[in-house]
Amino acid sequence: MPFLAASFGSMIFLRMGKYARRKGKTIDCNSTGDNTSESLRITDDKELSEKSVNEKTRNFNYFFAGIVSLITFLVYLPCLRNEFLNWDDNIYVYENPFIRSFNTTLFKWAFLGFYASNWHPLTWISHAIDYAIWGLNPFGHHLTNVVLHTVNTFIVVLLVLKLIENYKGATRLLDDRRRLLVGGVTGFLFGLHPLHVESVAWVAERKDLLCASFFLLSIMVYAKYMSFANKEPVEKRATSGFLNKYYLFSLCFFALALLSKPMAVSLPFVLLILDWYPFNRIQSISSFRSAFIGKLPFILLSLGSSVLTILAQKEGGAMNMKLMEIVPLATRVLVAAKSLIVYLGKMILPINFIPYYPYPKDASLFSLEYLSAVVLVVGITAACVAMVKKQKLWLSVWAYYVATLIPVIGLVQVGGQSMADRYSYLPSLGPFFIAGLGMAWVSMMVYSITKKWGQSVKFVMFAATIFLSVSTVNLTVNQLSIWKNSFTLWTYVIENRPDEIPVAYNNRGLIFIEKGQLDQAKEDLDKAIALNPYYYEAYYHRGMIFMNLGQYGQALKDLDKAIGLNPLFYSAYNNRGMVLGNMGQLDKAIADFTTAISLNRTDGNAFLNRGLLFLQVGRNEIAVSDLRNACELGNDFGCKTLQYLGNKGN
Repeated sequence: MPFLAASFGSMIFLRMGKYARRKGKTIDCNSTGDNTSESLRITDDKELSEKSVNEKTRNFNYFFAGIVSLITFLVYLPCLRNEFLNWDDNIYVYENPFIRSFNTTLFKWAFLGFYASNWHPLTWISHAIDYAIWGLNPFGHHLTNVVLHTVNTFIVVLLVLKLIENYKGATRLLDDRRRLLVGGVTGFLFGLHPLHVESVAWVAERKDLLCASFFLLSIMVYAKYMSFANKEPVEKRATSGFLNKYYLFSLCFFALALLSKPMAVSLPFVLLILDWYPFNRIQSISSFRSAFIGKLPFILLSLGSSVLTILAQKEGGAMNMKLMEIVPLATRVLVAAKSLIVYLGKMILPINFIPYYPYPKDASLFSLEYLSAVVLVVGITAACVAMVKKQKLWLSVWAYYVATLIPVIGLVQVGGQSMADRYSYLPSLGPFFIAGLGMAWVSMMVYSITKKWGQSVKFVMFAATIFLSVSTVNLTVNQLSIWKNSFTLWTYVIENRPDEIPVAYNNRGLIFIEKGQLDQAKEDLDKAIALNPYYYEAYYHRGMIFMNLGQYGQALKDLDKAIGLNPLFYSAYNNRGMVLGNMGQLDKAIADFTTAISLNRTDGNAFLNRGLLFLQVGRNEIAVSDLRNACELGNDFGCKTLQYLGNKGN
């Protein structure tokens, strides 16, 4: 369907182009006062005609982008039947008490806190809006993701068409139909490539989609600003643009992108790349200096966002930063080089997607997979640089791809993944644009060959287009089914990587715990610990099983191990306090609840448990204070206990 629709759009554009290129002429007849001569003045309203053509072209571009995005929306409809996942969706949505009230408290929490080791206030607000409308019905939360992805696809088509229309460069040999084909193919690949399913089908990745929307809008408006800035003298460009409305809009959209996800920090460098090509604003050291000065407000925002992100990661317990301390920089560079190539490979051949790519245990330059990756990265870079004099396009696209991946490529490693499909959401735009240009080139070749060999070539091309389109859609729909619920997700991971990903066994074990299938849960958690003896969360969850079975000695052993591996794991203190309370060791239990609260004052369960224990030992005043805190944090049992105590007092 992608390439078929693009071809369909090209035929429409051909007809529209012929109509739009008609130029109107008017005849103005004047006669002289003495009737001795009569003159006809024929005026060609060129300016008015061009304006009319531009308006019709713009309207058709909107129409065509709408077709591309509508097909994207339809393909993603099965996603609306998916459930929440027990992988961040719980933290972001269904166990998040802060998004349940849309008031000043929400905004204060979103902007001033580092909840879940992140600072992306606009993302939190978007989840709060969804909760206000849909509650905890996953349909509405998935719908928002699908709509955002549809909008992003719409923007991508318009952005590509705008860049091609205004900055011909490598596309100067393309006629109007094939320029539309480039935009259509780029948009369809962006909208329907299975590599993007993770960003859309996972509610917690709302941040990807929201950030991309504002990131793309910032570039769109910046391109509009460039049409004005290029008219300014070079020496005035550094400062004259700061008050231009399009420049300010671009800056505002960038700020909103950063408020959605810090991955947008690469935008200032992307704009500098675009200044070099296709905007052709950077042609010397002085012009680079001028362009760089114009990016200073963007760079300052990026630095601010980066500082806040680092603070958020550290506040989250520093466990997210430990891998970077353990893994040498040389190893991180090798893993980053391999990721650059693997992402490209998955765009070209969309197979072997996995929700979790574990960090490699051994990465060496002497191994073929890493050596070949380094050689390819260096080779592609060298080839692009070598072609600069003839064509800047290749280096510009490659630089965009690398620049947008740098924040998440692993040079600054947080978490245990070496790469993730969602990280390619914005970077993929560059390679998809090249694919669009390639499709336009194939179209020209087919047209040329058809003149010599007849219509059979067109038929073969049409059949190949149908096959590729249907295959792409089928792969995307199949990938959506993997994200249907937590069980399908983790079972898929385990079946494909049975001895590599302990988090898959841990999270599937949680599903078994929820279903009351404790034997299966323990089996999965045992496997997770066998794969990673330092996996503190697996010990914690296995301790929960033992606690539910009344085996408090075993539970205490696992919870001690979890706390020993991560002394900042507040939930483990809370559960160990419950175990100690059941064992009659009340003072130690209260101490654990107090530690849990000191580590995370947003945990209503710790306040509730300590409050109930204080009630048990007769310290009612402190107990009521704890129960009130639990109630304010959204703990329903805390509210009911307070109400019961109030009624009892009356």
